[in-house]
Amino acid sequence: MGRQSCYDKVGLKKGPWTVEEDKKLISFILTNGQCCWRAVPKLAGLLRCGKSCRLRWTNYLRPDLKRGLLSEDEEKIVIDLHSKLGNRWSKIASNLPGRTNNEIKNHLNTHIKKKL
Repeated sequence: MGRQSCYDKVGLKKGPWTVEEDKKLISFILTNGQCCWRAVPKLAGLLRCGKSCRLRWTNYLRPDLKRGLLSEDEEKIVIDLHSKLGNRWSKIASNLPGRTNNEIKNHLNTHIKKKL
């Protein structure tokens, strides 16, 4: 019917990422680029599923990722785009380079809504 969950497979690791795993993933992505995420763990020598690798890269390891709270200008952009687009977080994030859609959603729900 559907795909088997990646965590149902024997031998795949769950839980926090180690520094060595991060180094392997960063090295693989920087030398080979982003390819099919389901193939990345095997090619990079990781005992993780592709989804875990994709999320780790997207939300934590990307070199262009910004950290910390959104600036006043970024908050204004988020408020404006949220009023136009609604909860389309990836479209809103595409207008804020270096920010992830999950980070923007969380910031809006925890910080900006209190101000409004």
